[in-house]
Amino acid sequence: MRITQLLTPETILLKIQSQSKNEVIDELVSVLDQAGKLTDKVEFKTQIMNREEQSTTGIGEGIAIPHAKTKAVGEPAIVFGKSVEGVNYESLDGQPAHLFFMIAATEGANQTHLEALSRLSSILMDSEVRNHLMNAMTKDEIISIINEHDKEDAEDIETDSSSGKVLAVTACPTGIAHTYMAADALKAKAKEMNIEIKVETNGSGGAKNVLTSEEIENATAIIVAADTKVSMERFKGKHVIQVPVADGIRKSGELLDKAQRQDAPIYNANGEKDDSSSSEKGRKGLGIYRHLMNGVSNMLPFVVGGGILIAISFIFGAQSANPDSAEYNQFAAILNTIGGANAFALIVPVLAGFIAMSIADRPGFAPGLVGGYMAANGDAGFLGGIIAGFLAGYFVVFLKWLLRNLPEVLDGLKPVLIYPLISIFVTGFIMYFLVQPLSVLNSGIQAWLSGLGTGNLIVLGLILGGMMAVDLGGPINKAAFTFGIAMIEGGNLGPHAAIMAGGMVPPLGMALATTFFKNRFNESERKAGFSCYFMGASFITEGAIPFAAADPLRVIPAAITGSAIAGALAMVFGIGLPAPHGGIFVFPVIEGSIFLYFLAILIGSLMTALMVGLLKKPINN
Repeated sequence: MRITQLLTPETILLKIQSQSKNEVIDELVSVLDQAGKLTDKVEFKTQIMNREEQSTTGIGEGIAIPHAKTKAVGEPAIVFGKSVEGVNYESLDGQPAHLFFMIAATEGANQTHLEALSRLSSILMDSEVRNHLMNAMTKDEIISIINEHDKEDAEDIETDSSSGKVLAVTACPTGIAHTYMAADALKAKAKEMNIEIKVETNGSGGAKNVLTSEEIENATAIIVAADTKVSMERFKGKHVIQVPVADGIRKSGELLDKAQRQDAPIYNANGEKDDSSSSEKGRKGLGIYRHLMNGVSNMLPFVVGGGILIAISFIFGAQSANPDSAEYNQFAAILNTIGGANAFALIVPVLAGFIAMSIADRPGFAPGLVGGYMAANGDAGFLGGIIAGFLAGYFVVFLKWLLRNLPEVLDGLKPVLIYPLISIFVTGFIMYFLVQPLSVLNSGIQAWLSGLGTGNLIVLGLILGGMMAVDLGGPINKAAFTFGIAMIEGGNLGPHAAIMAGGMVPPLGMALATTFFKNRFNESERKAGFSCYFMGASFITEGAIPFAAADPLRVIPAAITGSAIAGALAMVFGIGLPAPHGGIFVFPVIEGSIFLYFLAILIGSLMTALMVGLLKKPINN
């Protein structure tokens, strides 16, 4: 298929009027819609913007290629637009974009369409083509220029070289544009540098030019320029450079130079890198979000497993784990000990440890774990764990750079002695001073709450309920919980009813959100959301931590709002709670209407779910 079967006169815009990135995208989407190529204009725009959030499609050299593959496309098409003045498109090189190619691919695009789209990406790497397009005055000229260069290229560049063969893999989330542009940039630069190369592309049509085991065995090094998952197990024991796909386009020469010098970590089967490698920089540019998600994904089993064990223990009674209670049950106590005293105790340390490890590889794990443990013991909550993880990870990166010129004879001591000794000390020292003020914060919050009294029940309920969701088990949450227990001891049962209602809402709200807004969450989050039904029902606020850690700016405000509403309603309905914990298992002992208490929690949970559903954007799973 020719590219010009997808790029037609009706989808060419010779003069773009827009002055901003968002306006340009709107203008190009409208051209596609008017040409009858879209079945859902709004959804297509949403998918285009989702792709932009992953990484800008302004690739530099004055080019932007916004693209999406979605069921909102009725017929595959390409729209071309040109701006002589240029538009600030957040391009990789910081320069204005002048040439725009918006690619609309159907969800089930066939191979001929995908090949045509990939060839367009390759053609645009040619500076001569870009110059001709900028100077073209008519739609016919645009089509003629594209037709002139629309030729099948060899998949591989083979050159005579004694320097050894470099292999590469390129991949982007949609597998349409960046995948092939990175491949072409690497091949072109390799030809210029007289380096033998083979590039595997993981595009929409599947992997092409796949690297063989023999080629991998004999390779000098492997460059993996990808923003999505590629098969890595095959590279065990080889020098591997891992970078975003954009670096394959913009920094091809630098990557090839590093590959030739084998200036890259050794890849192990478990995905770690050998610290004895000549370079410690292999993970730069992977992004804060990826580091955070690495911590969250590794923390999740502790939250789910521990939380459900605690919930099961409550079946035997709200006080079944308390040896001084008539409800005491040894098996329930064992479940509570495993889930609460042990699994839950590891949540924050594991979060911090794996964030640090994502940033700095194995040397970051120990200081991250120690910093997270200090945060947990100091009641700093998951926010303290996140701070500890990033602090430890980036300090280790700095430490590696600082010690890069030590004599080679000390290389073996770096990972087992030098890195852990210095990084644990520095991380722990800083965390010591960050964590300690939280105890003062706790005392101050409790004193302030005590001063409120019961003069304004609605305000008190709002505050107490909202506090339970601010840090989800951290010092603010604990201050409210401690205040509630003190009120029970003083004979005032209303505040703790508001507190438990507020604490049940975050996990229940996220459970409802993952049920009714499935397209806002990935598969692992939806599974975690199901377990939140059990944790929310059991008053385990920490069940919402993975969601808050992954998306704090949307989840935490939604959780606070729902929890505050539930707390206020519990006070208005005159509910009293004599038991400090237990969730639905202590409903039979509350003072007041069980139905109204359930209604307060349900309303708060629905508010949280609705806010999360509205604030979060759909994702491509």
